[in-house]
Amino acid sequence: MLKAVEKIVALAEEKNITFPEAVLLLDSKESGISVEEIRARMSERLADMRRSVREACANTIPCRIEEPMGAKLRAHGGGMAGEFIAAASATAMEVASYNAVMGRIVAAPTAGSCGIIPGMIFAWEFFRGEGKDTDELLTGALITAGAVGEVTAFRATLAGADGGCQAECGAAAAMGSAALVYLEGGSPAASAHAAAMTFKSVLGLACDPVGGLVECPCIKRNGILVANGILCADMALAGIESAIPLDDARGHRVRDTARRGHRLDGADRPHDGPCAARNLAGRPRRHAHGCGDCQKDRGDGEARRVEKLQKVFMHRAS
Repeated sequence: MLKAVEKIVALAEEKNITFPEAVLLLDSKESGISVEEIRARMSERLADMRRSVREACANTIPCRIEEPMGAKLRAHGGGMAGEFIAAASATAMEVASYNAVMGRIVAAPTAGSCGIIPGMIFAWEFFRGEGKDTDELLTGALITAGAVGEVTAFRATLAGADGGCQAECGAAAAMGSAALVYLEGGSPAASAHAAAMTFKSVLGLACDPVGGLVECPCIKRNGILVANGILCADMALAGIESAIPLDDARGHRVRDTARRGHRLDGADRPHDGPCAARNLAGRPRRHAHGCGDCQKDRGDGEARRVEKLQKVFMHRAS
């Protein structure tokens, strides 16, 4: 497993190769799988992602809470954000909506954040990829994104229930930002700076779904965070650097903010955030006093804590 982006950047600079080329060398050495085989597998994931986007854009099955948003944003045009960001956001929300109705998606890195990376890289292909071997370039982009995600999984977490949405949609936006820098011909170090700036801008974002469904605010966050990642990529390409290295920006910082209450884990912390504290109709849950669901959840959580403590005491006694 890749454990530090710093090592990838150092190898790329030493051998004067691109970010994904350095990733392939390191991954091949550790896994024993050839560079060609790893690239071929990632090319297959790219094909899966393309198919998923096509299906998502044509999907007519409604979500339980959210209305279709991608088509509305496309009809609105570029607006103030510009056509690139608007198209990336529309695709991201369409794919995230498709996930919500059990459509086929590529978890990148999770199902709840599945729209962000395809939104970013396919917008780049449409607006910036003319006359280029985009299949080859986008495969390299996914390798770049995958490396950032793999290091994130090692140093922190990718699970929204454990690290908050900062760890899930935040990771996807950072992965996509690093990929865009690569696609634009930026240096490996610039890819790392883009990802670091993206992570730092979402620290503290809670996992906070209405009704426990991956719809609200999850789908909109997919659409919004593409803009975050795109802007951070532009900043890195302009020569702006993150004062905090990527490996530090998402490691203990993600875990520390999660400990301060930015995660939701169902029974132990029921209805913790302002969104999750609302029912499917959008009204606040009445759970402060006498809510049967909350009392049951708290009771279940307390029972699990007692069981865990009993196991610890039994282990120490033995």
